[in-house]
This record gives sequence, C-alpha cells and structure tokens, in this order.
Amino acid sequence: MLTILGFGMIATFLVLIMLKKMSPIAALVLIPALFCVFVGKGAHLGDYVIKGVGSLAPTAAMLMFAIVYFGVMIDVGLFDPIVRGILRFCKADPMRVVVGTAVLAAIVSLDGDGSTTFMITVSAMYPLYKRLGMSLVVMTGVAATANGVMNTLPWGGPTARAATALKLDASDIFVPMIPALAVGLVAVLVLSYVLGMRERKRLGYLSLAKVLEPESETVLVGAGGSGSGSVENPGRASGGGAGTDAPDGDDFQGLDPARETLRPKLYWFNALLTVALLTSMIMEWLPIPVLFLIGAALALTVNFPHIPDQKARIAAHADNVVNVSGMVFAAAVFTGVLNGTGMVKHMADWLVGVVPDSMGSQMGLVTGVLSLPLTYFMSNDGFYFGVLPVLAEAGAAHGVSPLEIARASLAGQALHMSSPLVPAVYVLVGMAKVEFGDHTRFTVKWAALTCLVVLGSGILFGII
Repeated sequence: MLTILGFGMIATFLVLIMLKKMSPIAALVLIPALFCVFVGKGAHLGDYVIKGVGSLAPTAAMLMFAIVYFGVMIDVGLFDPIVRGILRFCKADPMRVVVGTAVLAAIVSLDGDGSTTFMITVSAMYPLYKRLGMSLVVMTGVAATANGVMNTLPWGGPTARAATALKLDASDIFVPMIPALAVGLVAVLVLSYVLGMRERKRLGYLSLAKVLEPESETVLVGAGGSGSGSVENPGRASGGGAGTDAPDGDDFQGLDPARETLRPKLYWFNALLTVALLTSMIMEWLPIPVLFLIGAALALTVNFPHIPDQKARIAAHADNVVNVSGMVFAAAVFTGVLNGTGMVKHMADWLVGVVPDSMGSQMGLVTGVLSLPLTYFMSNDGFYFGVLPVLAEAGAAHGVSPLEIARASLAGQALHMSSPLVPAVYVLVGMAKVEFGDHTRFTVKWAALTCLVVLGSGILFGII
C-alpha cells in the first residue's frame, strides 16, 4: 500500500504542476500533507516536516548566500569578459546561442555546484534569449542536462556518495567512466545543435541579423528582463519574434557595461576571491553554506563599503533569494513525508524486487536503467545510501562487481538535475522565469535520452 501511495503522490504532484493546476510551492506542501493523512500518519506530519526542514536548511542557506554572492559578482562585472566572448561566438545565430549555453554550463559545472552553474549560465544567456525571442525552455533544458552529465565529477556529489555507500575509492568509479561521460557530453552538444537549428528555422536566422546590433553586443551581460518567460509551447518564448526589431526596454533590460555597480579596479580581488571560494568548496575546507556566507559578506563589504549600497545589492537579488529558499523549504515537506512514512523504502524495495533472477548477471544494466526513475523521484542521498547497497548485494550474488554497479548508478544524473527534489533546478527556472512544469515537459525526454547514451556507452566500452 505504501508503494502505491508513494508512486501516486509523486504522479499527482507531477501531473498537477505540468498541467499548471497548482504552483510548485503549493503542490510540494499540500499534496504530501494530504497523502500523509491517507497513510494514516497525519498526527506525525509536523515531525516529518520539521525533520525535512532540518535536513534541507543547510541547502537553503547555501542557496540564499550563493545567490547574493554570484549576484554581486555579476553586478561588479566579474563575468563580463567570459560573457562577451560567448556572445561574440553566438552573434545573432540561435544555433550558436544554444550550443554556447551548453558549453558555458559544462565549463561552469567544473565547480561541482549546480546552483552556481545555473546562476552564471542564466545570467549570461537570458538577455540574449529574450532579445532574439528564443525559447527559454531550450536554455533551461540544455543547461540542466549539461550540468547533469558534469555532476558526476568526484566532487559533484553522486560519485562520492556511491563510493561512500559501497566503501570504494571514488577515483576507481569515476576514471573508467570518463569515456562514457565524454560521449554523454558530446550527446548534449549534438542535442544543443539540433535544438539550435530548430530555433534558427523557427525564427529565421537572416532576419535576426537586425535584432542584435554590433554596438549593443556588450550590453547583453547579466540577468534582467521583466515579464514572464513561461512557455506555453516549447517552440515559443516571450520576447521578440522572427523578423522583428529588438524588443523595447520594457521587454529587455540588460546590465549596461557602464553600470554604476561595476568595480573594474577590484576585478582581480573578485576573481581571486571566487577562485579561493571554489577551491575551498572542492577541498571541503569548510561546509559550503559557511563558505558562501563568508564569501557574500566579503564581497559586499569590499565592493560596496557603504551600508546603503549593500542594502541596495541585497534588495536587488531578494526576489531570487525568497523564491528559491521558499521552494527548498516547501520541498522539505515532500521529502519529509516520503521518508518519514516509509514510502521511499517501500518503493525502492518493490523496484528491486521486480527484477527477475534471470537478470541477475545483468545487474549493471539493471542498475543503470533504474537510476533514471529512482534518482528522479528521490534524492541522491536516498538512492545512493538506501537503494544502491541493495542493488550491489544483488549484483554480488550473481558475480557482478560493486564497481560496475557504482559506475552504472551514475547514468541517471542528467535526468536527476531536473528532478523536483533538486533545489538547484528552482534556481534555474526561477532566474529564467520559466514555469517548472514547462521545463519538466520539455526536458525530461532529452535528459532521459542523454542518460541512455551514457549507459549504452559504458556498456559498449566494457566499463559496465
């Protein structure tokens, strides 16, 4: 019964948000509360929620201060040179813009943090998508999928969890997987090329030459733009259309290269501070929330020594902070009920139990296939610490190495990054002004295909 209710709760949530019958925050809170009553554990709802909030509070704190930190870095011009380089490559060609999105997301993903990747990528590319009238779900879909492939880096999380859960060396898991992951990254680039060509055809490439004037190229730096970027049809986006002039100031607000918040004299200080912050994250010298808290405080103090200016910068990024942190705490209700009622455990046990004994020798393949839905419907912690050991035991009984099981478990990460249980995805859709349901409907199929490419490559190369 708990298995059925668990799948029913997840299905209800996804259907309601994709049909836009409820907002994600409302659905994350009300649906699990209702199912908690169905399970007969309504009296324990408070305990489940408090426990869920406690487990996600560090993540919420990290996101809050990370948004402030990178928002300040964008304001002061740290990423302007990178963005100008990408924009010079993109020009007014939608195909190049989408490919540039994938490349930028992949490069920034080297820091191992999805939220950071999405903040930088959206801040750089959002104004360009708006000005060209491109589909914003293409941007969020490509960025999430690229980050999902790169999320398998040893310091990204999943590899470390798999190594810890199975008592293996992370390098023994990751290094042999590099060829398969490289093929997965190539698949993302091919996908971005195909989607870009579709956008080029839809908008009319030659007519877009008028949209982006050469002298305005450097204006397209940073996040901005009013109005909703939600997409009723993945082929359409708010903003200009094919053959139109650039949107007016109400539709597009880029960060001017002469903006008052620029701090060119402090460029190298900000660059070194960011490198030090990312290095500290990778080396795990301090918890990530603490690092971003300290980093945000330093960035504000040095770049904006006057208190009114600091308040202005915080206020400028308050919308993103409130939206994202609110979504994280709402997700705490969902995860708290899933874990507290035992739904997750019963769902995992059922999925493992339906694997026939005849498939025992193919547990690597089974693990890779199961990693797609399981890492989408539950957190990485739940999958790697709760389900993976069971799969590894089943594989060991049939002579399958735990290393193969661990490697196969990484295959689903491209899809996992668009899971409603991943806080970073709310940073992505929130900053891009895209409805979560639109993002899900557009991205899931492409992300799942990328996962299968990674898994198939692993099998082809003999890694799994």
